[in-house]
Amino acid sequence: MSKKLGMVILVVLIIGFSVIAYKWIHHRLNYITTNAVFVEIDNLTNLSFKRVAGKIEKLFVKEGDKVKKGQILVKLEDKDYKLKLQKLDHEINSLKEKLKALQIKKERITKELSINLQVSKLKKQQLQNKLKSVQANLSSIDANIQQLLKDEKRFKNLVEKQLAPKRKLEDIQTNLKVLLAKKQSLLAKVEEIKTGLKIVEENIKLAKTKQKQKYELAKKIVSLQEKINSLYKDKQDLQNLVQYTQIKAPFNGKVAKIFKKENEVVSSGMPVLSVVPSEGFYINVLLEETKLDGLKIGSKAIIKIDAYPDKTFEGIVEKIMPTTASKFALVPRDITAGEFTKVAQRIPVRIKITKGDISLLKVGLGGEVEIKKVK
Repeated sequence: MSKKLGMVILVVLIIGFSVIAYKWIHHRLNYITTNAVFVEIDNLTNLSFKRVAGKIEKLFVKEGDKVKKGQILVKLEDKDYKLKLQKLDHEINSLKEKLKALQIKKERITKELSINLQVSKLKKQQLQNKLKSVQANLSSIDANIQQLLKDEKRFKNLVEKQLAPKRKLEDIQTNLKVLLAKKQSLLAKVEEIKTGLKIVEENIKLAKTKQKQKYELAKKIVSLQEKINSLYKDKQDLQNLVQYTQIKAPFNGKVAKIFKKENEVVSSGMPVLSVVPSEGFYINVLLEETKLDGLKIGSKAIIKIDAYPDKTFEGIVEKIMPTTASKFALVPRDITAGEFTKVAQRIPVRIKITKGDISLLKVGLGGEVEIKKVK
């Protein structure tokens, strides 16, 4: 009886071992397994202050905190930048007031210049016409005077010889006196007109001087406007610097690491904290070169993470890198001297996670993977 029982147990053990051995062999033939598995992410981002430096005024988050895109994470003291901005605003407003005064002055001079030139030119034309008219009268009077002088001389001889009445001579002399007086009046008028023309010419010269002043004002206005525009650019730059005193989350995710503390002085570009996105996790597998047979893009994979032994993740092979991991080592192995030890190389394989609670994952976690071979 004991022999039969022993034989049954032995048969059962052999069958059980055979089943296990078959499953193990079947699994090895159909699956690629390795424990060189690491959780990675595309955008592990170190955040720093851009173009600004100073003392950290406030840290709004702690390591492990969830953050939303655009959320303020860290703030730098911005008092100095805001003071510079106020000073710049004051300077811009002062120059704008000066510019406004120059523009008003230029407009006034332009209007006055236009009116004065028109009036002066019109008056000059009128005086020139008047001068021509008076000079024409003078020429006519001169001709009459010359004729009367001849008549006076002739009638004097006739009166002395009693060949003409004395009254006729007196009329000629009277007319001559009237014309001479009229000539003097016209000569005075000519001088008056010429004086008026000189005054008009001076006004025109003054207008031309004001025209030069107008051009100088125009140049000053252009120069002042350019300076104001330049200051506006400086203001925009300062406003950007004030914005740069805040570090905002570039995407939804979690704070992975905080490198600096409140009241600590940091320089531009110095990492202050690190943020990982909520999405973008993948599995990086360093697969031995001896296990590449049957590995294809799209191969299905089952992932187990050491930190969560009761959880299972599924995925597919997304990329098979064209080089071994050792090629990117900080100190690559040198075999040029002929010293060589056969070591199985590892090929980086990227697996996209298609199923599982991704929120549990953390960069750097290890685990195991089974990849279904494609025949």
